[in-house]
Parts: sequence; structure tokens; C-alpha cells
Amino acid sequence: MIGSRASKQINLQYYFIFLVLGGVLFSAFSKAVNATPSHGVVLLYHHVSTDTPASTSISPEKFSEHMAYLQKNHNVIALQTLIESIQNDLPLPENAVAITFDDGYQNIADNAHPILLKYGFPYTIFISPDLIGKQNHQLDWPQIAKMSKQGVSFANHTRIHKHLLIDNQQPDWLDKTIENIEQAEQSIKHHAGFDLKYVAYPYGEYNQALSQALVKKEFIGFGQQSGAISKNSDFGALPRFPAAGIYANLETLKVKMNSLDMPIISKSRAEPQLSLSERTPSQTIKVKLDDMHTSQLSCYFGGQPIDVKWQDNSFTYAIEKPLPKGRSRVNCTAPSITYSGKYYWFSQPWFVPDENGNWLD
Repeated sequence: MIGSRASKQINLQYYFIFLVLGGVLFSAFSKAVNATPSHGVVLLYHHVSTDTPASTSISPEKFSEHMAYLQKNHNVIALQTLIESIQNDLPLPENAVAITFDDGYQNIADNAHPILLKYGFPYTIFISPDLIGKQNHQLDWPQIAKMSKQGVSFANHTRIHKHLLIDNQQPDWLDKTIENIEQAEQSIKHHAGFDLKYVAYPYGEYNQALSQALVKKEFIGFGQQSGAISKNSDFGALPRFPAAGIYANLETLKVKMNSLDMPIISKSRAEPQLSLSERTPSQTIKVKLDDMHTSQLSCYFGGQPIDVKWQDNSFTYAIEKPLPKGRSRVNCTAPSITYSGKYYWFSQPWFVPDENGNWLD
């Protein structure tokens, strides 16, 4: 009896020790998982070459410098992993970054792929299947099959990479555009085995009718406006940070790769498509204030600061000079209170046609 009672006491002691240790370990695990919020950044490249258009190109040497920095300072994960983790509230590794390319150029295979293989980085190429193997500067299907076995994913960039907003006033425009995207998805699935239902808009151009229709079809859209991604993002037009041309500077890119998705509650205007007669838009953005240094919020257009006015938890900016034809964007940033060195980032794209209703390359 005495031995049995003593044994029970010892078991109880172990039980309580186990509870205490379990609580400590759970607390430590929770802190580790929640060390940074579930935000991720997607980088956008086009050409990796020195003899292609400068605005969308980065040299192999500069690209290698970017990848070396990522290897030391970030966790590069597959785009699919980043998106599904955010959608399902799963923890992301600290400073998570995904790498994407638009257009499926041959120089990606020649110049970028060996560098990415060296670091073991997964990445995604958005391709237009009707152009694959049909143009000398494009990849072909055998190359795509080989690269897919080496950690490369392939996703939808529409059938032939045209401006999607052409003729968008026509009654059948949206149906035809959705059909174009669905046909491209089927072609990529047939030739390469990928059916991610990710669409990168050519030139980053879209309107709300298109992005909302794609979400209803269970696609995810990607634009070319900048910013980080969180569960609160618009999955019909997710941002990516351009990382080539004038945006290839690693010093400024470092700040962007550490950014957080601005906690937006609502926007007074979400439609990015403008007409020639409405090229001076204003926008009021309602945000959660708990973790933002609101006094340090800044908005920029064309690299220049623009005035911002606060009222309660909303800020408003206005474009005074008419936006140029083509693509523009306003970027707004504010430092985080909790996460030192990280900035909340918001980017609003604006798209304006020319006098004939055409869209500029």
C-alpha cells in the first residue's frame, strides 16, 4: 500500500512536470511560428540578359547577386507553397519570398535557370502556350518538360499575351477573355502537366470585372503592382515586386523584400481602369492602425511624394496632374511598430487607354 501510494505521488510529480514543460515548449513554438506575420513577397522578372529591352531586363551578373542575397537573408519557397499557406492560415518561414518570371523567354533557361539550380530555388514561369515553340526567343515544350523535373512550375499568361482590356466595352468581352484564359490553362495542363489556375495578367493590366470573374472561376490573378501578400489581399490581383530594369537595384529591393501587406479594410475606389476623361483619381483607404506608425505613412507617384490627408483611420491622396496613357501606380508605405525594419506596403495600379481605346506596350 505504501509503495503504491508513493508510486502514485511520483507519477503525479512527473505528470505536473510534463504539463509545465509542455506549456513552455508550446509557448516557445507559438512565438517562433508567430515571430513574423503570415505575409509573403513575390518577385517578378522577365528577361535575364544584356541584349533585351532594358525596362524588363536584368543582367545574369545582377540576377546572380539577387539570388546570393536571397540565399543568405530569406527563405525562397515555391509560389504554390506561399499562396496555399497564406490561404489556409499555415505558418510561413521567416522572410518568405517566391520567384516568378513572365513570358517564358529562352534566356530564362540559358541564363537564370543554372543560377537558380545552383541555389536549389523553386520558381514559376508564366507562359503563353500558343507562343511556346513558335517563336525563337520562347521556350519549347521539351525544355519545359525538362525544367519541370528540376523544380520549375509553369502557369498561365493567357494564350498569346495580348492586352486583355482591348474591346472591354463590347458585351461579349468578358466571356471571350475568360475563355482565352481557360483554353490556355487546358493547353498548359495538356503539354506540361500543370493546372495551378494561376494567371499573370499581360502587362499587369486588368479591371474589376475580370479579376472578380476569375476568382469565381477559382483562378488566382497576379498583377505587376508592388506589395506583399497576406490573407487579406485581393486574390484576383495579387501584387508582385518587379525586380528588373530600374527596379533591379538591390539596396531598394531589400526593403521591398521585407515588406508586409498593408492592413486595408476598404478602398473608396478599387477599379484600376480609367478613361481619358478621369485621369486625376483620388482614393480614400481605410486601414487597421494597431501596428502602423501612421505619422510616417508616405505615398508616392512617379517616384515623388504626394500629399496625404488623414481622417480617423482613413487616409486620402489625390492625383493632381492627369495620369499618362498606359500604366501608372501609386505606392504607399508605413513602418511597422512591432516588426523592426519592415514596412506595410500598398500599391494601386491605374490603367489609361489612348484616344483610340488602345493600350500601350
